[in-house]
Amino acid sequence: MPKSVMNPLEKVLFSGYVGEGPQVERFEHKLAPWFGSKHALALNNGTSSIHLALRLANVGYGDEVISTPMTCVATNEPVLSIGAKIVWADIDPSTGNIDSEDVAKKITTKTKAIIAVHWGGYPCELEPLNTLASNHGIKLIEDACHAFGATYHGKPIGSISDYTCFSFQAIKEITTIDGGALVCKSKDDFQRGRLLRWYGINRKGNRKDFRCEADITESGYKFHMNDVAATIGIEQLKYVRANLKKNRQNAAQYNNAFSSLANITPLRYKNDRASSYWLYTLRVKNLPVFAEWMKKAKIVASQVHARNDLHTIFKDSITDLPGVDEFTSRQICIPVGWWLTHKEVSYIIDKIANYEPCLGRRR
Repeated sequence: MPKSVMNPLEKVLFSGYVGEGPQVERFEHKLAPWFGSKHALALNNGTSSIHLALRLANVGYGDEVISTPMTCVATNEPVLSIGAKIVWADIDPSTGNIDSEDVAKKITTKTKAIIAVHWGGYPCELEPLNTLASNHGIKLIEDACHAFGATYHGKPIGSISDYTCFSFQAIKEITTIDGGALVCKSKDDFQRGRLLRWYGINRKGNRKDFRCEADITESGYKFHMNDVAATIGIEQLKYVRANLKKNRQNAAQYNNAFSSLANITPLRYKNDRASSYWLYTLRVKNLPVFAEWMKKAKIVASQVHARNDLHTIFKDSITDLPGVDEFTSRQICIPVGWWLTHKEVSYIIDKIANYEPCLGRRR
């Protein structure tokens, strides 16, 4: 959190206007270049952005939504909340991302949307996924809560699919303490989403009494961001480009160091897209032993997210997912963030390269 936030934050806190107001609109305007779109709605969290995207996609009771279990449960619980059924698609175990070929097999007449999560900030195969969605008349929702600042085929994430969801929660690339954004490709969806994020009320419409709303034609939610969170976000944006650059520099050092290890390998990333590297994931043989080695070295290592399909709340969607099985048996994430010093990155590389027995052997 930059110290420079204190002056603008104090002004807002004592301005008499701390709800959704001019700072939220200003934040949305400043987000536009990052998303390649002017249709960004600032919200109270990333989960709300997914829920609102599902609503805008007209997903309802009895519909099916194809999703990945390799994500935070915040991705998939909104599907249940809106009354739809989750259909799990498998993942590519070399990236952690949803497998477009398996998605194609899971589409039925009940399918209304696909949710594609960019694992760790590395963009999914958006071209085939958007083609599938378009051919079947369904919507593609990108969960980009890991992927602020990522690009796909030279385009910013947020500019490609029907809906793109972002999180500004405490530990994301930028934080508004809690917050999120939904980017809509369609202007109509954007305008409808603006209404739905605040109970369906047109807050920009003319009113006889400024405290009393005009007629509400569609029920909505309390999903809006407030000016306090937006003020923090505006200040955070001044630093995020440099932070993302440092993330990528750290990741590049890891890629170079780990590319020739026999039994520890980075995920397989293509050059036609750029990850934000919110996570740096390794695939490791003998994972429990490796995790203990890292713990003894005082390096935090974690799988970050449990596979969602094994939770009781999703028991009605259980299916065979061999790619998920393979990925979860080997994947573990190590520190990669901008806050790491050169000395700390070197220490992490050294400890992993010297892991014994056999996992540090050179090919």
